[in-house]
Amino acid sequence: MSMAKAKKSENVLNGIYVLDVFLIDGPITEEFIAENPVISRTIEIKGSNTLEELHKIIFKAFDRFEEHMYEFQVGGRGPQDPNAKRYGLKQAFSSSEAPFLDVSSTPIASLGLSIDDAFGYWFDFGDDWWHQINVTNIIDKTQSGKYPKVTKRVGASPPQYADFD
Repeated sequence: MSMAKAKKSENVLNGIYVLDVFLIDGPITEEFIAENPVISRTIEIKGSNTLEELHKIIFKAFDRFEEHMYEFQVGGRGPQDPNAKRYGLKQAFSSSEAPFLDVSSTPIASLGLSIDDAFGYWFDFGDDWWHQINVTNIIDKTQSGKYPKVTKRVGASPPQYADFD
C-alpha cells in the first residue's frame, strides 16, 4: 500500500462520520406524528466504531429500553433496498437467508461511505421501526471528546410500544 493510500485509510478510521438518522416508519399514532412531523437524531461516530456501536447510540438516541433484533442495509438506495448488503447480529443468521455480515466486526470506515450516501436501519423485526441514515459529513481528524455521540435531536422520541387505544 502506498504511503498516501495508507494515510488516507488511517484518516478515514480516525475520522468522524456525521450521520442524520431519520425515523421513517414504525408503530406511531397519528397524534404523535402530527406533533412531531420530523423525528431525527444527528450522530457523530468514529470510522473505527462498528455498526454494533452505531446501533447502540441510535437505540439510546431514540430513548428505547428493550433490545430487539436489528439490521443495517448499506450500498443500496436507502432502507429496504434488496440490492443492499445486509449487516446483522451473528446469532440471527440462518442459512436460508441472504448472506449477512456481522455488525460487531464491521467498522463504519469499511463501508465505503461518502457524503450524501443514505442507508437503512431496521430495528425490531416485529414492530418494524425503519430509519434512513444520511451521511452529511466526514471529518478527517477526530476532535477531542467521547464518540459516538448524539449532537442534535429533532422531534420527540416515540414510545417504543405505542398505545393505539
